[in-house]
Amino acid sequence: MNNANGNFIKVADFGTAPLLAELDAARELWKWDTSRQRKVRCQRHTENIFLRAAMKPLPPGAKNANDVHECRVMKVAARFPLTLQFCESVAASVRGELGRVTLVSLLPERQVFPHVDSGAYYRIRDRYHLVLRSRDGSPLTAGDETVVMREGELWIFNNKLRHWAMNPSGEARIHLIFDVLPGAGGGHFAFPLEKAESASRS
Repeated sequence: MNNANGNFIKVADFGTAPLLAELDAARELWKWDTSRQRKVRCQRHTENIFLRAAMKPLPPGAKNANDVHECRVMKVAARFPLTLQFCESVAASVRGELGRVTLVSLLPERQVFPHVDSGAYYRIRDRYHLVLRSRDGSPLTAGDETVVMREGELWIFNNKLRHWAMNPSGEARIHLIFDVLPGAGGGHFAFPLEKAESASRS
């Protein structure tokens, strides 16, 4: 790790041309599933391509997808082998397990509104952002801290805090967003699994 703030960690810089090539060859998929922007109000200015998502139907006892740990690989993921390979390699580098994977486009001069990623799924995982396309940089705020993420940068941030994002440019801002269940003793903003299990029993 080469750059850390209280609620953000910059992991490294990566070449993103192969991932962008996959995405540009599948542009029609931005309109394939519009459920997130229609049903999640804080995400209403986004478009999304789900590569790995929560298993459905929801298991007994789950209030919503935020409490579902199991993932399903979406049919469209076959169009993004290099993208999934990248996510898997990051998870393997921390001896972790890859969770959900989503490509997210934030529309020009729009925002993701303040929210918290709550629930059992998020509690024990770290959230990663790889900036694929962002002409003027991607301001992201978590708690009382703001960073501007640049193209090619991979970040981890504390999504358990109230957070929001802006796209100040006249072009879409595209991030690859994915979650990793860290290996034993690892993780940065993940609530340790054994403590989460203990809390759920108390």
